[in-house]
Amino acid sequence: MTMRNRRGVFIECVEGDIADQPDMEAVVNAANAELRIGGGVAGALHAAAGPGLEEECRPLAPIRPGQAVITSAHRLPNRHVIHCLGPVYGRDQPEDVLLAACYRNALHLVELRRIRSVAFPAISTGAFGYPVEPAARIALSTVLDELQHLTTARHVRFVLYSAQDAMLHGRILEELHDRT
Repeated sequence: MTMRNRRGVFIECVEGDIADQPDMEAVVNAANAELRIGGGVAGALHAAAGPGLEEECRPLAPIRPGQAVITSAHRLPNRHVIHCLGPVYGRDQPEDVLLAACYRNALHLVELRRIRSVAFPAISTGAFGYPVEPAARIALSTVLDELQHLTTARHVRFVLYSAQDAMLHGRILEELHDRT
């Protein structure tokens, strides 16, 4: 685990299950455009939340790459789920701008709802094919840049599927944090 504090906000990178973050007020879903159950993060969150999540999502769909919407968490141990549609690597352009927009728009919802803690997965790095290292750089640099606009959030966690991804995110967090 890697943790840094900037502007009174803890940012950490851990290996784990995004659907099992009971100390976070909100978790972020790497959603599909229709906000339906799927594979990966969307499958895990929908399975843990139960059918009420998909029912609440139905009128919010479809969403576009970079967009974020918020729902309640249903049977998850959190209060909210923020759904972001990341870009499909090589198809949705400009993919770096759209990926950064996911994190920025999610943090905007965090601020609007006065959420104190949020857990992100590595958006777009699974079935959407975004290479992990550039995606991690975009995610972490966007979050670090957005901290100046946050007044209520105090904890941002990146929950990574593998130890390798957690170590990579941790290294990039240290590099970016220490550079500024």
